[in-house]
Amino acid sequence: MMRGDDDIGNGQIYNPTDSGGGGGARQRRNAPSGNDNHHYSSVPTQQATQHAGYGPNSYDADSLKKKSTSYSTPTFNTLGTQRPPSSGTFFSSTAHLMEGPNQPFYRDNFNDQPFSCDFGTGEENGIWMNTSDQAGTIMAFLVWLLLLYSAWTFTALAKSGGVPPFLSAAYVILCVLALASHAKTTFTDPGSVPQAAVPNERMRREMGTPDQPLSMCSQCQTFKPPFSHHCRICNRCISRMDHHCPWMNNCVGVGNLKHFILFLLYTWTCSTFSLTLLGWNYFMCADEDCTFNTLLTQLVRAVTVLSIGALLFTSSMIMNVTFGIMTGIGTIDRLKKKANNSIAEAIEEPIPLKDVFGIGAYWTWLLPIDPLFEDHDRVMGYSTPQRLLREEMRGEPTKVYPPSGLSKDMLAI
Repeated sequence: MMRGDDDIGNGQIYNPTDSGGGGGARQRRNAPSGNDNHHYSSVPTQQATQHAGYGPNSYDADSLKKKSTSYSTPTFNTLGTQRPPSSGTFFSSTAHLMEGPNQPFYRDNFNDQPFSCDFGTGEENGIWMNTSDQAGTIMAFLVWLLLLYSAWTFTALAKSGGVPPFLSAAYVILCVLALASHAKTTFTDPGSVPQAAVPNERMRREMGTPDQPLSMCSQCQTFKPPFSHHCRICNRCISRMDHHCPWMNNCVGVGNLKHFILFLLYTWTCSTFSLTLLGWNYFMCADEDCTFNTLLTQLVRAVTVLSIGALLFTSSMIMNVTFGIMTGIGTIDRLKKKANNSIAEAIEEPIPLKDVFGIGAYWTWLLPIDPLFEDHDRVMGYSTPQRLLREEMRGEPTKVYPPSGLSKDMLAI
């Protein structure tokens, strides 16, 4: 089950000179967590230079001056001279291969999140949480209740001797990982587009033409990145939005797609594990030591019904998400194309796994921690004047900027 109110009629042409994108708005993508490098990802540089022996990469000042009057983000360099992955790659991150002195990327660790601790989906809210959908809140709470119930049941089975303790412990660990992934999906900004969002250079070059104009959301009154949609439940434009999931009480977009996939995988594994274990006990039990008493039998029956329903639901959703990654067509876009009989004319490209799970070590793909994207602006589909200004200051650290905090190039956006 999924819900998603799309932005029908949001076909306005985006004009960068409009006043809809204020330069002072803060950008927040994720709720606070223990992972400090959650969404502050590597950003491409046009030419790597080294300052004071070692330090961040930046643009070359001369090449910046040769740019057009409108400031734009750097070109997207690719790394063509990397060694093939080895067995040690599973335990190490690949970020060091792309950032640092004389490398095409640098890491932007600036914390532009609001410091308030209130809940909501606005830019001023410090913790992302959808509070406007009471039904979604109940359904999300129900997910926790059912998973905790199944974990408690297997703990009771292990205590009574009906299930080996190590198998019960493995099931509880899977439930904990599923709940952690659910919490990250619920409390993580799915990729909301801030008011200050501006298109990057690639979009201006490829889409900023009369034949392919950049669009603007008629409800948010801000730049609308490609493949983004306006959710009327969250009341925000979501970058690469797939759908609004009531079981998560949140949209599924570029910012929390990894956590949503992990929740589906861990829940599917829990369902398969429980059905296998309970089925083995039912058919292979030959003595009284593995027989459940009357109370445990009722608990096991309820868990069996829940496991069958969860297995069917998560299997369907896993196939849906896999299709979206392989084709680059989200759920909302696919439903639109089917309604218009234009799915055969789709021009979307497959989504690279590094744009979902990040460029960290492969073992981080299995944990519900925020990914580190190789090129944050490209993955999110937009940039902000604040980040572009920080990038410009890295290239010309001694330059004096206007009192407004924006350079002449930035004011031309």
